[in-house]
Amino acid sequence: MKCSAIGYSVASALAMMAATPEAGAAAFALYEQGISGLGNAYAGAAAVAEDATTVWWNPAGMARLSAGKHFALGGPLIAPSLKFSDRGSQAPVGRPLGGTGGNAGSSVFVPSMFFTTDVSPRINLGIGVTAPFGLMTEYDPTWLGRFQGIKSEVQTLNINPSLSYKVSDAASVGFGISYMRAEIDLLSAVNFGVGEGQNHTKVDGDAWGFNVGALFNVAPTTQLGVHYRSSVDIKLTGDTTFSGTPVVPQLSNGKVKLDLKTPGNVAFSVAHRLNQRTTLLGDVTWWQWSKIQQLPLIRTDGSLSGSPVSTLTFDFKDTWRLSGGASYKLSEPWTLKFGVAYDPSPVRNAENRTVRLPDNDRYWLSAGAKYQVSRNGAFDLAYTFVKAKDADINNNQGTGATGRGFVNGTYKVQVHIFGIQYQHSL
Repeated sequence: MKCSAIGYSVASALAMMAATPEAGAAAFALYEQGISGLGNAYAGAAAVAEDATTVWWNPAGMARLSAGKHFALGGPLIAPSLKFSDRGSQAPVGRPLGGTGGNAGSSVFVPSMFFTTDVSPRINLGIGVTAPFGLMTEYDPTWLGRFQGIKSEVQTLNINPSLSYKVSDAASVGFGISYMRAEIDLLSAVNFGVGEGQNHTKVDGDAWGFNVGALFNVAPTTQLGVHYRSSVDIKLTGDTTFSGTPVVPQLSNGKVKLDLKTPGNVAFSVAHRLNQRTTLLGDVTWWQWSKIQQLPLIRTDGSLSGSPVSTLTFDFKDTWRLSGGASYKLSEPWTLKFGVAYDPSPVRNAENRTVRLPDNDRYWLSAGAKYQVSRNGAFDLAYTFVKAKDADINNNQGTGATGRGFVNGTYKVQVHIFGIQYQHSL
């Protein structure tokens, strides 16, 4: 299938770039799917059907695109700052405390690609290749929280073929199937009383999910979009290795597995054309983060098969993301975009906050512009500043001879996001 070939040709590049340190969205979600909506903080994303990125935000929007083929390629440069200040942390007995870890974030570009085509007056097909989840935090290897985590990396790749059906001039529906591949890479120090070593775990796996949406004209100047994207249950398998440790069964190398259920979400979006130049946008999205509570890393071979190497504890809660924005047609080639958003964290409190994901509620301030370079081509440029509330951590995993230490302090997190996208129609 030609669309699938296009998707897979981009897959390797996306897989290498899908890990993002403290991205703009809460927890480890990547909201930056297509840049045309970034300037509006993705307000109204499931209702606007502006270009081929609607494959991700609401496949029903493909029915609203002009006849022919539509292509969009681009992505954000995500530049985070994640710094920790200590407030009484304690190392395990006999171990030096260490420093504050430096800046645990680094910049990365995350590309995405979308393609749509009409196959009849009522039916459109499309495909999106994206990275919907990603995370990378990496501290100095001797930092004070090293026993709870040094490096945490999540990479994902999602290939999402979709179909839309035009019910009438006022209503359309859409459906998509997602193939998601994920890799998780974890590094931490190991305390074995008389000394310390390191534990490195790397697992990967894939799974299938789906998304479904509808788009309605509820008034001559108002569109309402509803979109659901399912949870994906990924079974990851791989290896765990220990270095610098005594030869004991509990610290032996071996095969492991980890099960991860990504959060599903439901979006309700509205786009209202106030006049010939101005469109107002709004969005409310529910995220089912409570799917993620505890993630045990289980051995699958040897005499200890079935026993946990460790358990990642998050105890997430569900959240509601709110956004609002506007687009203003300044002139024939130029459209200006603005948006704000409130993106609450699923982390419950300082005791549940972890060094691997020191997340807190975030505020977005976005601006962007679309420039029509030709009858068929346009560039989108956007910038978003994301500021998280100061995130206190009070995570005590034991300060005894074999504990993982007590991390107590505050994280300061902010993110700059620069986006560029080119779209073309045939």
